[in-house]
Amino acid sequence: MPTSLIGPPSSIAIAPGGRVALVSAATRRDPADAGKIVPFDLVSVLELDPVGNTAPRVIANVQTGAGASGISINRAGTVALVANRVEGSVSVLSIEGEKVRAAGKVMLGDKAAPAHVAFTPDGKRALVTRDGDSRISLLHVDGISVKVDARELYAGLRPYGLDVSADGAWAAVTNLGAGTGDADTISLIDLRAPSPRVVDTVTVGQTPEAVFFSPDSRTIGVTVIDGSNKPRTSAFYGTARYRLFSVDGGRLVPTAEVAGGQWLQGHAFTSDGGAVLVQDAANRQIRLYRWSGTSLADTGERLQFDAAPAAIKFWH
Repeated sequence: MPTSLIGPPSSIAIAPGGRVALVSAATRRDPADAGKIVPFDLVSVLELDPVGNTAPRVIANVQTGAGASGISINRAGTVALVANRVEGSVSVLSIEGEKVRAAGKVMLGDKAAPAHVAFTPDGKRALVTRDGDSRISLLHVDGISVKVDARELYAGLRPYGLDVSADGAWAAVTNLGAGTGDADTISLIDLRAPSPRVVDTVTVGQTPEAVFFSPDSRTIGVTVIDGSNKPRTSAFYGTARYRLFSVDGGRLVPTAEVAGGQWLQGHAFTSDGGAVLVQDAANRQIRLYRWSGTSLADTGERLQFDAAPAAIKFWH
């Protein structure tokens, strides 16, 4: 089952009930030259056993658009959206049980470079980060009919990672910046109004990669690469950080952080919010942190891999 480290760490989506998962692959090796990487358009469909007795297996493949990256499934488990970063589009997939098919496409433009797309809890709207032209699009969703709202949001330079809180009140976005050593930002979007808007933006460090809410919607976690993917000789080389922010009155408040690792990617809260799994791509491991609600601690526990972990979701 192919996937890609290139692109946002949101290339896995699991349908409600835990029986089907979708995994996108933004890139692949060039069939004509194994030394080159080229865009790919593949989404793998996995059959899952909700109790975990049977290993997951690929049962189908769906082609979406070049650079298939961030992917999300609505809470009803009937529709998925895929951000095709190279093609500049969002694919619509219909889901009927274990049958997944391409059902349409929304074109955003050659320069849009959509990175991730996320549904609101009611499934009627979705947001798309566009790191090519530094915009955030709003989508209206009615079944498999998806339309782009004329209103666009502007959070920061190259919006990339994206998540919507479980209560539907907020969305959070990472703004990658230019990657030239400057401090970058994350933004908070208020979704409660008929016209969502950016209400706060804070500095977090170089290259914030992934952002996800805790299950209770009160805390935001963000992986900050902070120059850890740069050569040690670089003036901007540093140690990666995992940072937590609380949402307080429409503002992002720094709460806790742990420094450590290199080129951090995805992360996932446990269902009770008491622990976080953080992916360390450079060291090819997953790190376990504990969150008490007031303090964040590195347990020192690591799960080692042969390859770089790129995206992570809790299955059940």
